Amino acid sequence: MSQNEATEIQFRSDVTVELIKHAASDADVLWAARVSTKGESSLEEIQADPERSRGLINFLMRDRHGTPFEHSSMTFYVRAPIFVFREFMRHRTFSYNEESGRYRTLEPVFYVPAPDRKLVQIGKPGKYEFVDGTEEQRSLVAETTKESYRQAYRAYVEMLEAGVAREVARTVLPVGLYSSMYATCNARALMNFLSLRTRREDSAFPSFPQHEIEMVAEKMEAIWAELMPLTHAAFQSSGRVCP
Repeated sequence: MSQNEATEIQFRSDVTVELIKHAASDADVLWAARVSTKGESSLEEIQADPERSRGLINFLMRDRHGTPFEHSSMTFYVRAPIFVFREFMRHRTFSYNEESGRYRTLEPVFYVPAPDRKLVQIGKPGKYEFVDGTEEQRSLVAETTKESYRQAYRAYVEMLEAGVAREVARTVLPVGLYSSMYATCNARALMNFLSLRTRREDSAFPSFPQHEIEMVAEKMEAIWAELMPLTHAAFQSSGRVCP
């Protein structure tokens, strides 16, 4: 049996986000901010109770003193469709390393929208909304994407088996293929990402993210909210504006 016949295509409608490592806490904001008035003695804040300084974090967020929020670090493992990564990497304040189709054979895992994914765009660019779509449209999307993926991956494997280099064979693969990467950021960079890639009614400025990158952003935000609860609460109360 050839590799082409043995390979089983997988379809997913979700994303994976995991925290790999971090050096991120509300105390990081406090000692970084207080160096301006306390000098080296601000290091005492590392062991201090951040709850006692909730007001300082709120002040920094409200008045947009942003640099104290940069003294933290979080590394996430993200697995999502390639088209999500192309949007993600517009955020150049993150550091990225993605798996390479030049150096490994890419796995046949592809994205198919879930049944609750809105399908139809109504309105002009800059003023539009998405609505559910019909059952016929849902069936068309599911069947067409799956068949397209199967054809593309068959062509990919056929070229590999013929001795074609991976970096050439991958050209037939669509952006619905899943990829994986590590993404490292600080809290300020993450807040900027969240302000643009999540849609909330209480946001000071409206944002209209694509559904799939919002799924990634929501998972990242849930993790960050546990690491830095006071900073996250201040971000929320300030209208989700990045300082």
